[in-house]
Amino acid sequence: MPVAMSIPARHKDVNRAKVCDDNFTEFVKSWSGKPLHRPAPHEPVLDGSACTAADFLELFESQLVSRHLDLMARVLRVQQKVFYTIGSSGHEGNAMVARLARHTDPAFLHYRSGGFMAERFRKLPGMDPVMDSALSFAASKDDPASGGRHKVWGSKPLWVLPQTSTIASHLPKALGTAIAIEQARRIGHELPIPDDSIAICSFGDASSNHATAQTAFNTAQWTAYQRLPAPVLFVCEDNGIGISVKTPGGWIGNAFRHRDGLDYFFADGLDIASGYGQVQAAVEHCRRTRRPTFLHLKTTRIMGHAGTDFEIEWRSIEELMAVEATDPLLRSAEIALVSGLMSKDELLGKYEAMRARCFAAAEEADRRPKLTDLAEVMAPLAPFTPDKVADEAARADYADRRLAVFGSEAKLPENQPPRHLAIQINQALHDLFCKYPEALLFGEDVAQKGGVYTVTKGLHKAFKNARVFNTLLDETMILGLAQGYANVGMLPMPEIQYLAYFHNACDQIRGEACSLQFFSNGQYRNPMVMRIASLGYQRGFGGHFHNDNSITALRDIPGLVVGCPSRGDDAATMLRTMMALAKVDGRVCAYLEPIALYMAKDLYEPGDGQWLTSYPAPDQAMVVGEERVYAPEARDLVIFSFGNGVPMSLRAARRIEAAKGWKVRVVDLRWLQPLNAAAIARHAGECDRILVVDEGRRSAGVGEGIITAVVEGGQGAKPLRRVVGEDTYTPLAGAAFLVIPSDDDIVAMAEALA
Repeated sequence: MPVAMSIPARHKDVNRAKVCDDNFTEFVKSWSGKPLHRPAPHEPVLDGSACTAADFLELFESQLVSRHLDLMARVLRVQQKVFYTIGSSGHEGNAMVARLARHTDPAFLHYRSGGFMAERFRKLPGMDPVMDSALSFAASKDDPASGGRHKVWGSKPLWVLPQTSTIASHLPKALGTAIAIEQARRIGHELPIPDDSIAICSFGDASSNHATAQTAFNTAQWTAYQRLPAPVLFVCEDNGIGISVKTPGGWIGNAFRHRDGLDYFFADGLDIASGYGQVQAAVEHCRRTRRPTFLHLKTTRIMGHAGTDFEIEWRSIEELMAVEATDPLLRSAEIALVSGLMSKDELLGKYEAMRARCFAAAEEADRRPKLTDLAEVMAPLAPFTPDKVADEAARADYADRRLAVFGSEAKLPENQPPRHLAIQINQALHDLFCKYPEALLFGEDVAQKGGVYTVTKGLHKAFKNARVFNTLLDETMILGLAQGYANVGMLPMPEIQYLAYFHNACDQIRGEACSLQFFSNGQYRNPMVMRIASLGYQRGFGGHFHNDNSITALRDIPGLVVGCPSRGDDAATMLRTMMALAKVDGRVCAYLEPIALYMAKDLYEPGDGQWLTSYPAPDQAMVVGEERVYAPEARDLVIFSFGNGVPMSLRAARRIEAAKGWKVRVVDLRWLQPLNAAAIARHAGECDRILVVDEGRRSAGVGEGIITAVVEGGQGAKPLRRVVGEDTYTPLAGAAFLVIPSDDDIVAMAEALA
């Protein structure tokens, strides 16, 4: 009969961080092996290892930095001195990736990257990974990564772009950055990093299953299939578990080992002596071949997912002990002892000295100032320098390039007769590509075809495939590419074919692009102007997916600028200003193009041509937030609208004036986020009645923001109504007009205001 094994009480401790800490000390004290001949610094740390003794000693120190930061965080969180406890324990082997890469290789990191960061800090003199990390843990505004806004791994001088990704949403922009590194050469753009840089992206085994990760892998394979260079190193840190859900054994290897176009390498991240050469091979392969490379790094996870994860409540003690026995620091201690590089006393002394260093840094960080002022918190979110933006938007020092592209003075767009919206957007795009040699336009069908609505017609011919090109059908990757290009100083103009398609990829703007300046304290930026064919009124064609009016999904994104022109001249001047916002302040902009107005020529009667506009000269630009006002002298009724609602409101205004004798002012807001609340309140204050025309849905449109501006501006007592779309998807054919506002609805609501 088998004898039941007794487990010492210490090993049943709920505090697994303390158990792992004690395990290290006990392991070293009880080691009874015989040291080998101490290797010279340039010699292998162990026979057959690619890791030298000098490499090992520094890597081991980086492992200790990472481990003791974790242990410190677990202790001080209960004292409210630390505000983040998702640790890197078990993943310290990622320090090898940092050592074998360069500090100029852009890195997009998994949150378990303490070892990587500690090692990368060695690349530049005078930097302290312990103090910098402690400031971040303490949410101090002295934190050099985020200024106290979040615990993020990041560093401007070390090219680690801060992010809070936990579900692999950073993989598309990492791949985009790798592609951008190679694209720079093709367009003559000077990179801020060496031309042979690679992009590094780490993530967990559980996150590899996420749709956002899969789109990056697929696109990497797609580029390799077409022999397009994409030097990205995907580092999958496989610890076998995602919070509490275990990854099936062998899943990562089986899923990625034979994936065409994704070159697979395996490395043991639990053993520096054996894993070093494997990591080295992956890094060198990626840099030399410029191909997407997948490094499967074996890791483990000890001490739980975070400080609040009491694994002993849902895992057996035997399982926990088995996992803790694979602690990579125990293997590193063994290497140090076996190689003769350290004695037991030296090893324990180094371990305790690092503990003291981390706690001292944490106590100092706790004394440093915190963010206590709202303006200070928000400062990096949406930078805006109006004078510089206005100057840049109106800059027109590219006359020779314009002549070369348009063909002659007579063919310049400002010398042409009035044209409709689609043509004027097209002309403005040609202009902007003359002005900004670093500008790129890409998306589905935008190149030879010129877009579904021919808005980009001729751009590919004029500026060639290096600057205007088609992508695969994947909005997430289109926006990931945009961030990659922006990261290395280009000005991307991604096109999303329809607003309904944006929702597939919303987090690339909400969680990634718009958050970068905020979480990097303004040190990093990814400027872009995202063009989206938008809104309804397509005469019943296409149903919901081609008539989406969900502007709310965009207006809810912190820091995003949203504009929607309704006529051609406004479209050109707004686009110039958005590009200036991106260039000067690093802003992310969404430019909504009303599909139903692309070809509109008439306003009141067929053939009147009153919705055609002249092209504004290249030194003319729109002021951010500036509205267009029709009949500014009118006082009886003001109608606030945008997009399709503007010509509808103008037609309705003529009928209202004829029927009631009212003078009607129509205000085209043009800028939908942020709304110009002061202008809205001013117009409301100057008129007797207020009507809001919003083609968005009743429960979630732009109208709520307009009404809030009216009320908070002190004009809420006046008669006020809104005409708005219904809370439904847009149906096909004539039924579409039952759910979105019409001219008749506006006239009827004016009657109600009477």
